[in-house]
Amino acid sequence: MESTVQKIESILRERLEPLHLTIRDDSEMHAGHAGAASGGGHYHVLIVSPRFEGLTVLEQHKLVNGALSDLIGGAIHALGLKTIPPSRWSG
Repeated sequence: MESTVQKIESILRERLEPLHLTIRDDSEMHAGHAGAASGGGHYHVLIVSPRFEGLTVLEQHKLVNGALSDLIGGAIHALGLKTIPPSRWSG
C-alpha cells in the first residue's frame, strides 16, 4: 500500500514535473493534536517547478493545493509549502 508521502510525490511529479522535490512528514511532532486524531498527517513540501515561472507565490501554492485536493482534509491535515520557480532556485 502506498504511503501518503508516496502519494504526494507521485501526484506532484505527474502534475507539476518538478526539477526538485522533497517531502517531509512532520506528523510525529503533532501527536495528540486534534488533526492527528482524525488520521490526517502534517507534511512539508519543497518543490521547484517550471510551472511556477511568472506566477505569484499564491498562484504557485494554488497549483500545489489543487493537485493535492483529493488528499487535503483526509490523508493531509496540514501542508506547509515552499514553492520555487527554477529561475530563483540555487539548490
